[in-house]
Amino acid sequence: MPRLSEVLSALDALWPPERAESWDAVGTVCGDPDDTVDRVLFAVDPVQEIADEAVRLGAQLVVTHHPLYLRGTTTVAAGTFKGRVVHTLIRHGIALHVAHTNADTADPGVSDALAGALDLRVVGPLVPDPTDPLGRRGLGRVCELDHPLPLRDFAALAAARLPATAQGVRAAGDPDALVRTVAVSGGSGDSLFDRARAAGVDALLTADLRHHPVSEAVQQSPLGLLDAAHWATEWPWCTQAAAQLDEISDRNGWGLRTHVSRTVTDPWTAHAASTATDHSGAPN
Repeated sequence: MPRLSEVLSALDALWPPERAESWDAVGTVCGDPDDTVDRVLFAVDPVQEIADEAVRLGAQLVVTHHPLYLRGTTTVAAGTFKGRVVHTLIRHGIALHVAHTNADTADPGVSDALAGALDLRVVGPLVPDPTDPLGRRGLGRVCELDHPLPLRDFAALAAARLPATAQGVRAAGDPDALVRTVAVSGGSGDSLFDRARAAGVDALLTADLRHHPVSEAVQQSPLGLLDAAHWATEWPWCTQAAAQLDEISDRNGWGLRTHVSRTVTDPWTAHAASTATDHSGAPN
């Protein structure tokens, strides 16, 4: 079995920490570099449910997309929920490693996995990384559909292909407008409206869309907007990342066993559909 330090070096080669945004907190949160690794668990969120799953699985390493301590901390006391995660992991000899914005812009990255989940054909990055001579790294992806779909049908396709969440997928724009090309970006993406318009795509699929930016966007152009759950747009990366580590393990003869958590850690747990009412709230 490889040492943790060897596996972490391989992960850093896939997602170099220096390519993370300056505000981000990526890399190894806890773990002894001299420990050996047999099982690795991939997940989106480093929450208690994932730590407990790693314990049950017997994993020695958890790789998550979201950081545990994005804004820093002065304590890892077990009385805090993040401290409890750290205590659980260390007590059971489990390391935690984070690949966040450095995985977003990688080749392949988070948005490649999102496009793959929807069977979209990737044309290139939505926001290219100027340091990439091949022009394949960057934030988001511009994609093509094999067969054009009305916006409402593309939203239904996304809802069927992405992991089920309470939110589902919302769409803004003309429901009957044909979608031939689409930009996708895993995670929060309402800063990408101008980029999507400049790319000339018919729609943008992302997450965490807010009322005012969306309201203004649909008034300015016919760009269709699709809002999926943040967790759901990033979960496909876990499967892609596990496959990448599997290739490295096979090449090096490590014999690692990788696992992808199916635990839904999206914070929204219920959804109630609106009933038909007029603006006063009285039933029609």
